[in-house]
Amino acid sequence: MEEAMPLLNPKIYGIVLLLLVAAPAFGQQPAAPAQDTAKQEVEVDHADLFEYIQSGDTVIQKLNGNVELRQDSVYMYCDTARIENQTRVYANGDVIIQQGDSLNVFSDSAVYDGATRIAELYGDVILEKGDQRLFTDRLTYDLNLKLATYDNGATLTLDSTQLTSKKGYYYVDERQIYFKDSVVVIDSAFTLLSDTLGFNTETKVVDFLGPTLIDSDTTKLYCEDGFYDTENNVAEFTKNAQYQKGDQLALADTIRYDGSREVYILRGNAIFKENEREATADVIEYSQEADRTVLVGNARYKDDKQDIAADEIVYDAKQETYSTRGRSRISDPPQLLEADQVDYSEERGIGIATGSVIWRDTSEDLTIMCDTADYDRKADYLKAFGGRNGRPLLITIVDGDSLFMASDTLLALQDVFDTLIVETVITVDTLFSDSLVTDTLVIDSLIADTLITETLVTDSARLLRAYPDVRIFKTDMQAICDSLSYSTRDSTFRLFREPIVWADTSQFNADTVNILLNKGSIDRIFLRNNALIVNSPDEIMFNQVKGKHVTAFFKAEELRRMAVNGNAESVYYALDDDGGYVGVNKTICSEMMLYFGNNEVEKITFFNQPKAEMLPMGQTNHSTLKLEGFFWETQYRPDSLPDLFSPEKKRVLKALPKPAAPVADSLAQDSLEVPPSAMGLDEEAKEAPERPAEAPAAPPAQGLPVPPANSPEQGLPVPPDPAKGQGLPVPPANSPEQGLPGTPPTVTTEQPPTPEKQNDEQ
Repeated sequence: MEEAMPLLNPKIYGIVLLLLVAAPAFGQQPAAPAQDTAKQEVEVDHADLFEYIQSGDTVIQKLNGNVELRQDSVYMYCDTARIENQTRVYANGDVIIQQGDSLNVFSDSAVYDGATRIAELYGDVILEKGDQRLFTDRLTYDLNLKLATYDNGATLTLDSTQLTSKKGYYYVDERQIYFKDSVVVIDSAFTLLSDTLGFNTETKVVDFLGPTLIDSDTTKLYCEDGFYDTENNVAEFTKNAQYQKGDQLALADTIRYDGSREVYILRGNAIFKENEREATADVIEYSQEADRTVLVGNARYKDDKQDIAADEIVYDAKQETYSTRGRSRISDPPQLLEADQVDYSEERGIGIATGSVIWRDTSEDLTIMCDTADYDRKADYLKAFGGRNGRPLLITIVDGDSLFMASDTLLALQDVFDTLIVETVITVDTLFSDSLVTDTLVIDSLIADTLITETLVTDSARLLRAYPDVRIFKTDMQAICDSLSYSTRDSTFRLFREPIVWADTSQFNADTVNILLNKGSIDRIFLRNNALIVNSPDEIMFNQVKGKHVTAFFKAEELRRMAVNGNAESVYYALDDDGGYVGVNKTICSEMMLYFGNNEVEKITFFNQPKAEMLPMGQTNHSTLKLEGFFWETQYRPDSLPDLFSPEKKRVLKALPKPAAPVADSLAQDSLEVPPSAMGLDEEAKEAPERPAEAPAAPPAQGLPVPPANSPEQGLPVPPDPAKGQGLPVPPANSPEQGLPGTPPTVTTEQPPTPEKQNDEQ
């Protein structure tokens, strides 16, 4: 669609003009059918020798030398002639018939019947008008029917162009000429082959009445019906119309060309192909002047990178833009985009999609639904806003179940990062004994060489950001926060600013919540700073666990351990076998570890001089047992998918103070220096120890998303142990005692375990 499709060479018009030659010869100002003998007679104007013979009722005139004859406006010249009864003429030798000032017909012989007004010309017949010539060996003209025909082949010439056919018909009154059977047009620029061609001398329209092929050095055009209006420079090719130019191929029920507008139209089952590119539609229209292509009706365009389908697709090559109208679908693997309308600039690589937008990343199993989306194909960036109650929706699969997340704005972008791969290769001199090396387990520097190679590999990951008023719903987990980020690089969701996570009858909250996935399932949940877990099956008595940091470890979608690190506190209501309360246990220690089995607490280990007391139910003021920072939130918990969009579930947070220093708000800033004290998880915790500890911070995370501006948690840490899984984790389903005991657990107090013991229990 980048170049015009030259359908006809202008010399076709010259070929058609040649067809006019036959018209004056046999039909221009023809004599009316004879009504009497006088009007049928052929008059003799001159002859060098005249012989008159009468035999019965037959009168014969023999003429020799410079014979000149005339009937009405037609003149005949020849060497000899024989006239019977002054009506039938037999002419021989250099026969010339003239009509008007510019028409000449030459032949070796001719027979003319003045009564029937039919002329037969034989031999080397040449019909000449100006530079146009018709060559044949026999030509017949019926003055009564006003029809000129040849059936033994003829050739028409105009300059370097010639047309041949076996048969030809010219209807004078209709001013229509037909060339039939093996029609061939040969020109320096093209060759035309056809079964039947027609031409109207008044309208100057050429008709393609059978299989026709136009072939040039670079293009081919085929049709089985159609026309070319030489006056208005309009052509239409129908019935199996096909066009080919180099690697370009166009097919349609009808191919139309409007020369005055320089517009080409493929109508009906239109197809255009060029190498890996293919466009299909009910109608394809191309404007050569504007260099603009429009696909209308079931429109589709695809190449080696993308596949676009819509009701209408418009491509402007000059502006390097395309737009779609009607329900549109753009496949750019692994991404899919659906919308009612898409406008895109190839030069800038930026587009906007509007109307019921659906964006999918099939490689990460992510879906975003919204009303409007800005996207940058080159940067692999998408910003979604609008939708149900003005909120875009994200959908992904976690643990085989759908997880839904809504916020006022969703971002999806690409994180490009470099990874340094270090390889160490030790080569040993083969002259030394292998046993020397294996026995001593030491390779002396004199007999070994060490080669260290460093390779910088560039990779990419998907980043997601949501803000503000983030709400998450899953059948077995719900959450809210002000802003959220997710990276496929480490498969971690990060919830910022007053995040709350619910699972059945348990509530989790901290300053920051990080959720780490592994292979689409929950691996760990990190509650960082002011961590608090509350559990209440009846919303009367509240089990509580509090600490500076809490890390929950999962395996096979079940909670296995929970490490409470720093200023650990717990309030636990013990139950008897019938589910009745028997007392409440309150414990304070430095750290604690809770062990789970079958979604119930099996054992709790307290570290560093724990202080615990068991209080009877009837002698305890339970309101005083609520730990500092306790709250039980039910108003804003999204209990269903509609709650993600409900104004009643919108939580309004206090405005944040302006930061002392400017905060980077670039959406492309994906690397952030994190203070070591904020990391909250060291290599020991990464190995799932029995005793979590305050350990040195891991190196700053790179390529991770930055929360939106004005969030005090910008730069909060991420787990230093990226997992390879995908999806968003949730606490295990149907576990009302998640993170808290349901029956009295085994309680022990210990000193911090040795590294050997940690490895054994791990």
